[in-house]
Formats: sequence, C-alpha cells, structure tokens
Amino acid sequence: MDGDVAAEGRRGRRGRDARRAGRAEADRAPATPYIARKVPLTEVLSAEGLALIEANAETILAEIGVDFRDDAEAIRLWREAGAEVQGERVRLPRGLARHLLKTAPAHFTQHARNPARSVEIGGDNTVFAPVYGPPFVRDLEGGRRYGTIEDFRNFVKLAYVSPHLHHSGGTVCEPVDLPVNKRHLDMVYSHIRYSDKPFMGSVTAASRAADSVRMAELVFGADVVAANTVLVNLINCNSPLVLDGTMLGALRIYAATNQACIVSPFILAGAMSPVTAAGTLAQLLAEAMAGMAFTQLVRPGAPVVFGTFVSAVSMQSGAPTFGSPEGAQMLVAAAQLARRLGVPFRSGGSLTASKMPDAQAAYESANTLQPTVQAGVNFVLHACGWLEGGLCAGYEKFVMDADQLGMAAVYARGIDLGEAAQALDAIREVGPGSHYLGATHTREHFETAFYRSALADNNSVEQWEADGSHDMAARAHALWKRQLAAYEAPPLDPGIDEALQSFMAERKAAEPDSNV
Repeated sequence: MDGDVAAEGRRGRRGRDARRAGRAEADRAPATPYIARKVPLTEVLSAEGLALIEANAETILAEIGVDFRDDAEAIRLWREAGAEVQGERVRLPRGLARHLLKTAPAHFTQHARNPARSVEIGGDNTVFAPVYGPPFVRDLEGGRRYGTIEDFRNFVKLAYVSPHLHHSGGTVCEPVDLPVNKRHLDMVYSHIRYSDKPFMGSVTAASRAADSVRMAELVFGADVVAANTVLVNLINCNSPLVLDGTMLGALRIYAATNQACIVSPFILAGAMSPVTAAGTLAQLLAEAMAGMAFTQLVRPGAPVVFGTFVSAVSMQSGAPTFGSPEGAQMLVAAAQLARRLGVPFRSGGSLTASKMPDAQAAYESANTLQPTVQAGVNFVLHACGWLEGGLCAGYEKFVMDADQLGMAAVYARGIDLGEAAQALDAIREVGPGSHYLGATHTREHFETAFYRSALADNNSVEQWEADGSHDMAARAHALWKRQLAAYEAPPLDPGIDEALQSFMAERKAAEPDSNV
C-alpha cells in the first residue's frame, strides 16, 4: 500500500514537473517582430455610412473648426495653407485636410536598435505595445501604490522578454519618484538600456520631445534618424475639438524630424463627444484629420497614424466604461475610416475599469482586444497591463494580457492550408474508430500544435489542488517574478551608453528640479 502511495506521489511530481516545464517553454516561445494578419476584417459601416460620417466631419471642420491653442506657428501655417483663422480657431475648407493627407505614407517602418525587432506599421500588420500613462501600479504583494522608476524598468523588462509584445511602448507607468521635468530622460533611457525593441518618445513638452530625438540620435546616429523613423509618439487631442500648445509643440518637433506622430482624439462619449456612435465618429474623424493634416504642413511625407481612444461614460455615474458593445462598434468603424484615408490606425488594447485582475478585467479586456484584432488595428497601445480605466498598471494583468496577445496572434495568422496542415496522411493512417495520439503526423507536429498558454490551468481538479489551488492571478504573480529573476539585458555598446549617460547628466544639471 505504501509503495502504491509512493508511486502515485512520484507520478504526481512528474506531472507537476512536466506542467511547469511546459509553462516555462511557453514563456520562451519564439518571438516575431509583428503580426502579419491573414484573416478578413470586420466592418460595421457600409460605404454609404462611411461617406455620411466623412461628410459630417468635413462639416465640423468647415463650420465649427478646431482650436489650435498657444502655438503661433501652427496658426501661421494654417493661414498660409488656406484655412480660415479667427484667433486660435481654425476652420478648414472642405477637402483641405484630405488633400494635405495625400503626402502621408500608408505604412512605414519603425526601426529598432536591434534590426530584427523593427516593426512595419500599416497595411495588414499589427503591432502590440504595452500600457501607457498610469500614475499608479499594482501587484498582489504590494497592492496599489504610486509608480517608481524601478517599476518603470520592470515593465520595460517584462515587455522585452514577452514574445507576444512587439514594442517597448512609452510611459508604461509614471515614475513619480523623479522630477516631472527630468523623468523623461530616465524613461527614454530605460527603453534603450533594458530593451532592444522599438520605443516611444516624450510628448509632455517640446523640449522633452527634442531630448528624445537627441537620445535616439546617440543610439542610431544623426544621419540614420534624419532618414528613418525610429520613434513613434502619442499626440492626444483635447476633445472636443482642441489641440493644445503642449501637444502641438511635441508634434512639430517629431514631424519636422521625420518621426511618427499618433494623432489620437481621447474621447469618452457622453462627456467629450455626443452620446451617439455616429456623432462621436464624425467628431473624432474631424479632430484626427485636423491633427494629421497639420503634420503634413510641418513636413510633407512625415509618418502619421490615425489614432483614437474611444469609449463611453456611464450616464448614471459619469464614470468611464470599457468593453462595451458601443465602444467596439466605434473602434471598428474608426478603423474603416482610417483605411479610407490611407493611413495606419491606432486603437484598442486590453481595457478595463476593474481595479484588480479579476473576472471583470478579463471580460472587458477580451471585449476590447477581440474587435481590435478583427478590425485590423495597426498599432495597439495599452495591449497589456491596463487597470482602473488607465490609472493603474498591473503586474499580474501585464503578463495575463500578454498571454492573451499570443492567442490573438495565432488567430490573426489564419488557418494554415499547406499540405502538412491538410493532414490527409494522418486521416488515412488512423482510419475509422481509432485515435490520433500515436499517429506519425501527430508525433511530427505535437510540439507546435495549438497555442500553449503560460498561465491557463487545464488540468483535473485533483492536479490543480496538488499544485496549490492557485487562481490565474496567483500564477501570473509567480510568472512575472520568474521573468524578472531570469531577465538578461540586451547588449548595448558601452560608448553609446556613456554618451547617453553624459547627455542625461548635462540636461539634468541645466535646470532645477520641477514638478511641472
């Protein structure tokens, strides 16, 4: 009896070891620089519906206009382009924005310092980037707290080691332990030092955008930066119908240096746009067209991305909501509008209002991510780590979302119809009434058959209990801890590192610390 129990214990341990090895193997899945989609696109508007939205957007631009605030150079450029300018209000004659956008590229390459990591933005390609902007972070041990530069570096490292994230992102969390006027230097440096994936620059002041470009020049070389796009940068419209001086200053720096701008209306429908999808779409198209057209006034041919962050507010509480059917409809429709303009599109992600990596977070994130993939979004910000309506970056949520991104990538690649995938030899070998577990075809392909999750538990309840009865959040906690413990930094030329450190020290010494 004791021998039987011992044997059963050995089998249980072997089973647990095999499952852990399988999850570790899933952690090390081969990375691809971006997704080349091979599935049909979902559409929610007919050609007539799209034409109606476009006509309404042109009416908004011509009759109501967009405020370009605190930027005399922007006003001058618009006046010279033929717009009607009254103070800071710019009204665009019908067709002017679309005409200017003819010089914007339909797709472009963002070069990474590791050429194997460079991404193609536009066309049938999808690039996943992590959460952007939260001042707070959360994990199961430390709870909710303000983000620090250590947290920032940790998220950069987690994005680097994930085979399902193609981009290092930008402000993956706010390092509030550093001065506001200097933290951008440490953030950009962290992307360069701890990852070799493409990254984003700072947009919180024109001078900080210029610092980002200079740091990129130290890494890639000034000539390379002048001729290529190495930075993608988020320029938010202040909806409704405002572009402010901070965003315009950063936009002009990046567009003038041939670096890409994501011009992205930030809309919570019901508060910052009408309560209807059609009204919201017309407004966001007008805002995006005005901002994108302005990049072409600064430098014709500068890469630009039609971005939108669009959701809704609760009409009962005023709080933001995510994962709603209306949000999915507007996301898909905005992607259609971007394709008609002939520019790349940014939207979507793994969005939730939940405070924890719980069932609400899972449902709402899935309800955002699935239409993101099906709509053909080219650049996906907030693809992992988003909690609390964007106020918080979650460690467990980060790796849980990344696991889902791997599944999304498999879906987006479509069904393999090659000879081996057709499996007729296997069907002939097995015949009626048997099984495929020992078939030659199965033995040849079982290691790559089906997506292997690093987090999902598909075992029996007995096996699950023997492993500790952990839920997915607990398994995710162990996973990110393991990933950080095993992290190894990509190589960086010591001369480049020294030049970056010298530049940062010089810039930090040039002015006192500030909280603005």
